[in-house]
Amino acid sequence: MGQLFYGNDPEPIVIEDRALAHLKVVIATKLRRNESFTLSWRHPSDENPGRTTIWLHPSIPLRFVFGDPDSPELSAEWITAMAHSANSSGGIMLLEEHLDGE
Repeated sequence: MGQLFYGNDPEPIVIEDRALAHLKVVIATKLRRNESFTLSWRHPSDENPGRTTIWLHPSIPLRFVFGDPDSPELSAEWITAMAHSANSSGGIMLLEEHLDGE
């Protein structure tokens, strides 16, 4: 499992490595353009029901930590879907991966 450390909060946001790798590409692209946006996700089934949203801004510290030392093969389709959501008024919604052809 991967971890996303946001701001000065010592508690990470836990995200599966493959999803975090795709999310990193989209977030890095937006922040490199000096764009601010939100990131939302549904709480895992083992937590209280609901969802969380955070505001991402280039000045807020952000760190990606991966459990697997090898980078996964990235899906252009998944990155595009997340990038489209990033450009909407609702911001990035951490979407499930839909493999090509499914």
